[in-house]
Amino acid sequence: MNNLPDFPWDKLEPHKRRAQEHPDGIVDLSVGTPVDPVPQVVQEALVKAADSPGYPLTHGTRELREAAAGWLARRHGVSVGEQAVLPLIGSKEFVAWLPTYLGAKHVALPELAYPTYDVGARLAGARASATDGLVALGPEPVDLVWVNSPSNPTGRVLPAEHLRKVVEWARERGAVVASDECYIELGWEAEPISILHPDVCGGSHEGLLAVHSLSKRSNLAGYRAGFVTGDPVLVKRLLEIRKHGGMIMPAPVQAAMTAALADDAHAEEQRERYSARRAVLRPALEKAGWSIEHSEAGLYFWASNGRDCWTQVAELAEIGILAAPGDFYGTAGSSHIRIAVTATDERISAAVRRLQ
Repeated sequence: MNNLPDFPWDKLEPHKRRAQEHPDGIVDLSVGTPVDPVPQVVQEALVKAADSPGYPLTHGTRELREAAAGWLARRHGVSVGEQAVLPLIGSKEFVAWLPTYLGAKHVALPELAYPTYDVGARLAGARASATDGLVALGPEPVDLVWVNSPSNPTGRVLPAEHLRKVVEWARERGAVVASDECYIELGWEAEPISILHPDVCGGSHEGLLAVHSLSKRSNLAGYRAGFVTGDPVLVKRLLEIRKHGGMIMPAPVQAAMTAALADDAHAEEQRERYSARRAVLRPALEKAGWSIEHSEAGLYFWASNGRDCWTQVAELAEIGILAAPGDFYGTAGSSHIRIAVTATDERISAAVRRLQ
């Protein structure tokens, strides 16, 4: 375990302390944690299921699996059988442990990427190659390919044609493609598409996994509620491993997640909140000298004023705003910062005033 990097967010502490010194308090736009209420329909389902003394099912209830499959069909044009749905204790634990589950020796991941993809490869003792051009890997064996669309941190959306080429490349080599689709419902200037959509995979889910989270869609970061679906053979294999490992979502959370996936109204309401915050924060950043790249989906602005990322973080901390340095996501991000729109309306308004 000595090859694990330091936890990146710890490096932000001095800048966080500086931002907290602002007379009107910190505006924390770094981590991107949800701040809006858990939907009432979800809270009620959780309370109703609170008397759950027995062991829950690792595979989840049939109602949960059907709700997930129904959501994918209804919202994203993806058809999966309920047996091919597997609940997760939040998507991050799955991202971290999938290379180990698969016995991967070589993992390909995006050049700019959520740090846990690399951590997962390290935990498995695998080699990680950060590249957006898989052809650069040549003929060497690859066991697992991560794609992330919409991207964290950049908000970039990969079109169906690009994803289709990734699927074809991986299938020619017998590699698994895992698609992190946690921001799929938050397209703004582009429409995200799932790796499991027929336009991408040709109607076959062989060798494919799609990972979903309710943290942002339904404000359930505190519930640790996600799921993976795709190739039924792979999902069954993962289910058996998770049974042995005791990786079980609590029964009340399963009930809450079922309610969340069955209800689109609260998700639309939350989407409107984020849309309104983006609409006021983006022009304020641009007027203050930051250019916004990609950012056509998701909950972040990928921004730069041309300086080193840590210089930009320090500049914003001086006016009480905390952002994430781009090099958290790879060396290619050294001149960018990631700015979240997950703060309250009041804090977003405070950030706008300070940028002026």
